[in-house]
Amino acid sequence: MKNLLTLALIVFVFCMSCDNDKDEIVDETRLPTVAQEFVQTHFPAAKVNQVVRDKDNNEVDYDVTLDNGTRLAFDKDGNVEDIESRTKLPDSVIPAKVLEYVTENYPDHQIIEWEKDRTDQEVKLSNNLELKFDLSGTFLRIDK
Repeated sequence: MKNLLTLALIVFVFCMSCDNDKDEIVDETRLPTVAQEFVQTHFPAAKVNQVVRDKDNNEVDYDVTLDNGTRLAFDKDGNVEDIESRTKLPDSVIPAKVLEYVTENYPDHQIIEWEKDRTDQEVKLSNNLELKFDLSGTFLRIDK
């Protein structure tokens, strides 16, 4: 009986913690200022369609969808982590060294996605090729 009570308590605590993990549609003014400025600077002609504030395991991030179909992900401080588009991303959102590598080695293809995490960054080209770089922009490999 004691094991059953312990199991019930564990399940209850787990379920309560799940309630803290929520996606919430918020007004674009609730985006961190850094994220708002990023969108205005690099996508001046686009309008924000939706901002989703995602809270997962006490981590907060923001998913932004623009009216041109571009999707951006920002961390809690407003730093961009991921950009996806159906068309060419603005050169201004791509780190210079990465852009230079792609321009020199893949001149007939555009960057349509860019992602950065703690250890590296990755771009996806219009031919669906994915290239991996370290954080300083040095080419590492083609990702499959």
